[in-house]
Amino acid sequence: MTTTAPLVRGLDLQQGTRVPFRRVVAWAFWDWGSASFNAVVTTFVFTVYLTSTKGFGDTDTVSVVLGAALAVAGVLVALIAPITGQRSDGRGRRKFWLAVNTAVVIVCIAGLYFVSPSPTLLWLGVALLAIGTVFYEIAGVNYNAMLLQVSTPTTVGRVSGFGWAMGYFGGIVLLLILYFGFIHPDVGLFGVTSADGLSVRVSMLIAALWFLLSALPILLAVPEYRAPSAAPPRPRVGFFRSYAVLGRDIATLWRESRRTVWFLLASAIFRDGLTGVFTFGGVLAAGTFGFSAGEVIIFAVAANVVAGLSTVLVGTLDDRVGPKPVIVAALVGLLVSGLFVFFLHDGGQIVFWTAGLALCLFVGPAQSASRTFLSRLAPAGREGEVFGLYATTGRAATFLAPALFSLCITIFGAQYWGILGILVVLLAGLAILIPVRSPERTAAADAAAPEPAAPFT
Repeated sequence: MTTTAPLVRGLDLQQGTRVPFRRVVAWAFWDWGSASFNAVVTTFVFTVYLTSTKGFGDTDTVSVVLGAALAVAGVLVALIAPITGQRSDGRGRRKFWLAVNTAVVIVCIAGLYFVSPSPTLLWLGVALLAIGTVFYEIAGVNYNAMLLQVSTPTTVGRVSGFGWAMGYFGGIVLLLILYFGFIHPDVGLFGVTSADGLSVRVSMLIAALWFLLSALPILLAVPEYRAPSAAPPRPRVGFFRSYAVLGRDIATLWRESRRTVWFLLASAIFRDGLTGVFTFGGVLAAGTFGFSAGEVIIFAVAANVVAGLSTVLVGTLDDRVGPKPVIVAALVGLLVSGLFVFFLHDGGQIVFWTAGLALCLFVGPAQSASRTFLSRLAPAGREGEVFGLYATTGRAATFLAPALFSLCITIFGAQYWGILGILVVLLAGLAILIPVRSPERTAAADAAAPEPAAPFT
């Protein structure tokens, strides 16, 4: 897992620059707004509405349709993410494509308003979800690549952590607005009720507006990307020819920055474990620890607060010691906390509140530091392509945590055994990560960077 002579890294070209604080905030607001899709639409509100409302059909049948649609979306993301990132690198239109992809996601969210409880409209709902998922993931490729435009080698950890935390807090605020404004009351704001699914459908319009307003700052305040002169020129080829270029680029990456490839593999595995912590946290809270539906929501809010705060605080540590120690420490913390949940599962809700929140303490820093690790390795002019591979490898491993969670429960016959399945995924990712060498921090690089005048500049 060693590398030959390193490529010119994109982040190194930011040495000696100052990034205005308003530009960092503008970039992070996209993360704040994106919670409208990943928290409201795909996790807590709309997918629950589809699978729990009898008007769409049998719950099991709807769940199968939903799962199949999202699986197709995942395959499409895995196939096209590196290509779209590569093409935005070569054509210097990273912000433009972020705007286009975000606009498609917003239209898909708003279109969910028309999905009233009816078997014939189920397909409209899952189609909008699938299309929105593809374009959301592609938008995320360009957004992550723009991290290098709003940070320097000495601030990238803080900036990444700030953006990730904004996503957590944005999800909390929007969920609370929708829950208490429209979904929970018998008669919500503007006289909205649950009849014909109106409370959820109106919530989709609010979520679309939320994302639209939150995406404007990055489009107005962050300059369009321009390929640096230090980067080799990118060939302008057709879409399908781009796959041949991608193959050659991956071969070059393997020769010249092999640890980047190994890190993509390791992060794909442990990121799936991180996703599993949140995905199955509510399931375990209700099924093993006896939480009511309301208590699960309260725990979810507390979990996001803890994850958001820890991500902001650990971002500074990322800049001081590097992203790899942060990731390793976070994964070890997750393994220890998970074992506490497993062995003390008979201890009741107090166990899950303490050890469960401890798990959330480590999730955000691991995710944020994973992004900064890759930012510190990405070759100049190829950031979009590398983050496209990041999305692709992540998609390729999404089956691991759910499969091992289910397998452990099937083998041992109790839900809490599923915790071990998630921990195995985290341990495997950690084992592959440990031999991967950290990105270098040179004295020259540190000396070239000015003293920060603000927290992220």
